[in-house]
Amino acid sequence: MGKPVILLPRPMLPVVTRQLTERFEVILPFNDIDPDAIVQAAAPRVQGLAVMGTPIDARYIERFPKLEIVANFGVGYDNVAVYDCSARDVVVTHTPDVLSDEVADIAIGLLIMTVRQLGAAERWVRDRNWLQKGSFPLTPGTLRGRTLGIFGLGRIGKAIARRAEAFDLKIRYHGRSPQADVPYPYHADLEDLAAACDTLMIAAPGTAETRHAVSEGVLHALGPHGVVINIGRGSVIDEAALIDALETDRIMGAGLDVFADEPFVPRPLLIRDNVVTLPHVGSASVHTRNAMGQLVVDNLVSWFEKGEAVTPVPETPITRRP
Repeated sequence: MGKPVILLPRPMLPVVTRQLTERFEVILPFNDIDPDAIVQAAAPRVQGLAVMGTPIDARYIERFPKLEIVANFGVGYDNVAVYDCSARDVVVTHTPDVLSDEVADIAIGLLIMTVRQLGAAERWVRDRNWLQKGSFPLTPGTLRGRTLGIFGLGRIGKAIARRAEAFDLKIRYHGRSPQADVPYPYHADLEDLAAACDTLMIAAPGTAETRHAVSEGVLHALGPHGVVINIGRGSVIDEAALIDALETDRIMGAGLDVFADEPFVPRPLLIRDNVVTLPHVGSASVHTRNAMGQLVVDNLVSWFEKGEAVTPVPETPITRRP
């Protein structure tokens, strides 16, 4: 019996490509002048996909009659039609845990940058304003006395909460249901959470249910001293409502690592000193990205050698058929 056939629709990290090539027959269509022809030729034999950002919808997986596993690079998997995969008995995996601490670090850093306007302060120095105009203006915001509302108290949300406790922030949260093993007050309604805090941290996944969950009403409830931080998915915030809230001073500021239409960022978010923008770098260190890549490899190896994935998503609790 030959090696299982794995397709990489797009380039991935060397740690992934090297190890997969050692263990599997790997198809790399992006190296060819006609990538689609390579995929089409290999499609009847492909048993696994290793993907990073590639949209995997029902039409895409129909191309591969022998497909068994989609190994997704990232903790979020909104790029994969998991229910269509489940209907085909195709397991979907992701890379949780290994990036939680890295993303939580960025979340707290982004919070501090936003509240204290450190991005604007850094530009003040670079633009020689400190020398020519004097000290940077006092910032209206501080972490002192703030209440942090976390939308999405999963692995990353809990890691953020642990760090926030060290800054003496009071913590509340909203999610699909209350969790018995956490000490923070639960709010069944997101708008109610926003009204009870002045800092909203978004760590929720991008799904149909969370799309534009942070709405005009939620932003209004947060109030004029409110700060929004998003390290989840850009689709969770209604960007038009966010821009309006910032321009009318109905909230104090925003720190954003993710956007609705990446890499496009609306100009009104780029020109404001009370907005900090990052280019989706929450997990973007060599250490963490390599750990995520290793988990992609581990999922594929475990699936074909042991018949089960290491980190399947909840929607596809599937074991391999003999």
